Amino acid sequence: MAEKIKMTTPLVEMDGDEMTRILWKMIKDELLIPYIDLKTEYYDLGLEHRNETDDRVTVESAEATKKYGVAVKCATITPNAARMTEYNLKEMWKSPNGTIRAILDGTVFRAPIVVKGIEPCVRNWKKPITLARHAYGDVYKNTEIKVPGPGKAELVFTAEDGTETRELIHQFTGSGIIQGIHNTDKSITSFARACFSYALATKQDLWFATKDTISKKYDHDFKDIFKEVYEKEFEAQFKDAGITYFYTLIDDAVARVMKAEGGFIWACKNYDGDVMSDMVSSAFGSLAMMTSVLVSPAGVYEYEAAHGTVQRHYYKHLKGEETSTNSVATIFAWTGALRKRGELDGLDDLIAFADRLEKATLKTIEDGKMTKDLALITSLENVTVLNSENFIKEIRKTLEAL
Repeated sequence: MAEKIKMTTPLVEMDGDEMTRILWKMIKDELLIPYIDLKTEYYDLGLEHRNETDDRVTVESAEATKKYGVAVKCATITPNAARMTEYNLKEMWKSPNGTIRAILDGTVFRAPIVVKGIEPCVRNWKKPITLARHAYGDVYKNTEIKVPGPGKAELVFTAEDGTETRELIHQFTGSGIIQGIHNTDKSITSFARACFSYALATKQDLWFATKDTISKKYDHDFKDIFKEVYEKEFEAQFKDAGITYFYTLIDDAVARVMKAEGGFIWACKNYDGDVMSDMVSSAFGSLAMMTSVLVSPAGVYEYEAAHGTVQRHYYKHLKGEETSTNSVATIFAWTGALRKRGELDGLDDLIAFADRLEKATLKTIEDGKMTKDLALITSLENVTVLNSENFIKEIRKTLEAL
């Protein structure tokens, strides 16, 4: 075998949970370690280890990402009440992604992996739609109260000089719920700059949408900041590049997206981006065919798959039953991180390897060898359905032949 490709700077490697953790090891063993002298700084973000470290490991992994500039992350569990019991947790730890996003102040860009034989459900979508998700605040940093009975709920802001601003939320006559959410102009401005910069870098039009007609202060602030950043910093560059910035209401954007051809970036607030990225990826074919990259204003990159930990397959795997889990997005998380590491360190052979592995992955599917989820939706005929491990091994065969 040829000499392994050398790396000069480590990647930050964040291991995860359940079936994606199993795939993670298979990908490294079959597709990476045989070809690359893989240098990583390893952090175990599996739920047990997060619990043991009181979630310090998540913070440490984000700090390491700031230091080294590039990370690759496996899917992780965000615990709910059932997981509290299942894993005997000390507390209901927060979403690792949310913690990492907040520390890096990053924007998440998610795009479908387009492959021949997997046609989008929306027949007029010809090009990928990239979702840019604001990665701070809103419901993910909320404060909630369960209201036990009658009473008055108020929103209160106390300035540093002691001045109070009060707004009545609701006069409760019975039990109910309250949620307080926030954002900062600094974070929204970073989000806007990241979106405009990414649109320029990829030569794509940028859409942005909120509900400013209903939310006349909160959502309107997003709209105003985007407008100001665009006009002051990006309008001339957009014109020179022949691309456009388009603002509309979120419901109008959803309607327009369904009739569009694709080939643009759709910027969304945090919750909208969470929901719409799943809709877009599913409509393009499969949740397992969606890349995700967190980009910070400081130029730090964290790559991951856009899907979860595939719990159902993991339970089958634990029983010794065969699974056919799609590993494409997790492979592309690795290739994205390796390519970026190669670009930052001037390692052309590492960049070329990342390109070749992506090509081999797509060619394997186009040759009719795929996991069950793709076999159910492909337009190709006489396909071979492979289990989780054999699909990765088949990609290795394709890679060797390229």
